[in-house]
Amino acid sequence: MEDLKGQKLAFTAETSNSGFKAPSAILESEYGMEAGEDFEPVFSSKHDNSILGVANKDYPAAAIANSVLRRMIEREVVQPEQIVSIYKSQTFPTTGYGLVYNLEPELQEKIQEAFFSFPWEGSALAEEFSKSGEAQFIPISFQEHWAVIRQIDEANDVSYTCQ
Repeated sequence: MEDLKGQKLAFTAETSNSGFKAPSAILESEYGMEAGEDFEPVFSSKHDNSILGVANKDYPAAAIANSVLRRMIEREVVQPEQIVSIYKSQTFPTTGYGLVYNLEPELQEKIQEAFFSFPWEGSALAEEFSKSGEAQFIPISFQEHWAVIRQIDEANDVSYTCQ
C-alpha cells in the first residue's frame, strides 16, 4: 500500500461501494492514506475499465470488485499474470432489490416469488454470474447484510437523511 503514495489510483465512480467508498474508507482507516493528499484519484467509470487500465499499465493500481475480475479472467479478457491483488476486503452485497414497507402483503409475496422462482438455467444472468457463484437471488436483510455498507458510508461521512 505504501507504494501507492504519490501515484494515480483508479476508482470506478464516487457512488460505487466496491469501486470507491469502501477502498477510500479502508485506505484512510487502515493506512492513513487520503485521496488528493497521498495519492491522485482518477475515475474510470466501470470496474472493467479499471481492470483493463491496470492490465494495460494505464494505472499503477485500481480499486475493483473481485467478482468482476474473476469474470474477466474467466472470459480471458485479461490474464491472471497481468494483475496483482494487494488487498481484499470483506465481501459485501453487490445489488439488492427491496420492497417498500407499505405494499399490500399479497403483492409483496408475488414480487418475492417472481425473484425466487426466476428461471436461471440458460439465462444471460446465469451465464454472467454462475462463474462467481452468484447465480441466484437470496433473501437478505438491511440490518444484517448491509451492516458493512453502513460502516463504509459512516467512514465516508455519507448521509441519506432527507432535509
